[in-house]
Amino acid sequence: MRIGFGLDVHAFSQQRDLILGGIKIPYERGLLGHSDADVLVHSIMDALLGAMALGDIGQHFPDTDPCYKDISSLVLLDRVIILLEKEKYQIENIDCVISAQEPKLAPYIPKMKEVLSKHLKISTSQISIKATTTENLGFEGRKEGITSRCVCLLENKE
Repeated sequence: MRIGFGLDVHAFSQQRDLILGGIKIPYERGLLGHSDADVLVHSIMDALLGAMALGDIGQHFPDTDPCYKDISSLVLLDRVIILLEKEKYQIENIDCVISAQEPKLAPYIPKMKEVLSKHLKISTSQISIKATTTENLGFEGRKEGITSRCVCLLENKE
């Protein structure tokens, strides 16, 4: 068994869509980043890569490479899953926490789990996504951006 931890943070930005867990969330601002800046998917990818001891998303998909400009993070997640299969691991579970003062995310979590389960090739029952505020404290509480944390458990298939 291997455990991985992922963390990602992005600031809010005008004139961008807010994409979390591969879905568009209605909100007046999106997140700043080279790709679509999906902090949830980024934290999942970092957790998976970390559990496999394969570095982080910056090493695999550098923000200096123009081919990743505005790319869907789900495309990048699919590439991480190819690495996971090549290394002969399977996902046992994923547990994530999104910290954002706003928007309220609870209504969108079932759809996020549905989208992610297809890309992760696991059941929605193996994915936990929780959303919390920081009670108006810090970066998230000042509505400057969103943080996502993820932990995963992998099992070797061999």
